[in-house]
Amino acid sequence: MKLFGILFLCLFVRAAPPEDSLRVLFWNLENFFDWRCDSTGVSDAEFSSRGARHWTRKRFRAKCNAVAKGILWAGSTQGGLPDAVGLAEIENRFVLRRLVQETILRKLDYEVVHFDSPDPRGIDVALLYRRSRLRLIQAHPCHLYQADTLLPTRDILVAHFTDPSGADLALLVNHHPSKYGGAAVSEPRRQVAVQRMKSLSDSLKRLGINRIIAIGDFNDTPENPVYRQLDSSFLNLAAEPARKGLGSIKYDGAWELIDLVFATPESRPAPMRILQIPFLMTWDTAHSGWKPLRTYSGPRYLGGVSDHCPVWVALPVGQ
Repeated sequence: MKLFGILFLCLFVRAAPPEDSLRVLFWNLENFFDWRCDSTGVSDAEFSSRGARHWTRKRFRAKCNAVAKGILWAGSTQGGLPDAVGLAEIENRFVLRRLVQETILRKLDYEVVHFDSPDPRGIDVALLYRRSRLRLIQAHPCHLYQADTLLPTRDILVAHFTDPSGADLALLVNHHPSKYGGAAVSEPRRQVAVQRMKSLSDSLKRLGINRIIAIGDFNDTPENPVYRQLDSSFLNLAAEPARKGLGSIKYDGAWELIDLVFATPESRPAPMRILQIPFLMTWDTAHSGWKPLRTYSGPRYLGGVSDHCPVWVALPVGQ
């Protein structure tokens, strides 16, 4: 891993990425928990050194290193390091600090944005950003409410930046409610999340912030009619890859695209890309073809990162 990091950093020095682009990556890291047993929650009963999955410090560090290596690989193949990295299924700030301070990412300038959410599993969204490329103005979590009742799920993280030209940019990191419990129960919750996202974008535009990128695990494919309410505000960048049959997660042998990117027209985004990181893919023996390499398959430790592939979008600096 040390040699890998040195080689990649040398590559970036020799071939500096174009400074007229901003690069954004989103990745659901699937149960990115620390190994400590420091609460009585469900996550620690399962993901701790004494838990059901025997989640040890060694395994945690291996996942941190694999994530860091994946971010570097993305940068090497997509024209430069991501300036912002949206993340889902993060337990706490502790795991993020270990990721940016104790892997090869420590040689770079990533800063952490994270807030605890009311999710009962203890998983949150988060954001890494490069302080040499983006200046954080403010960030805050936005709860979801249904009939004035707080939904126990992930917040939408809103971060307002200025880019190297001084122009405003807002990033919205999402992880919408899952389909657990069936469509009748879960779909209204995702509709609430989409409505909340639109309300946030409208508020940002009233403040004069017109470049807005919404990224995340939406737990729905891009053709779902719920996204039509966003047509007046956002471009649905995942629609074209979905029409081509591409996906970010493989379920029962079929690819589905649920990790999405929405961007305001003023952002002038490039097409969304789905990244299959070669060393984090494995052969699908049940259905053939490749699939993402997970950390666990049931109780069996595999040593991968996630069942999701990351997604990527680039946009120009300035307006």
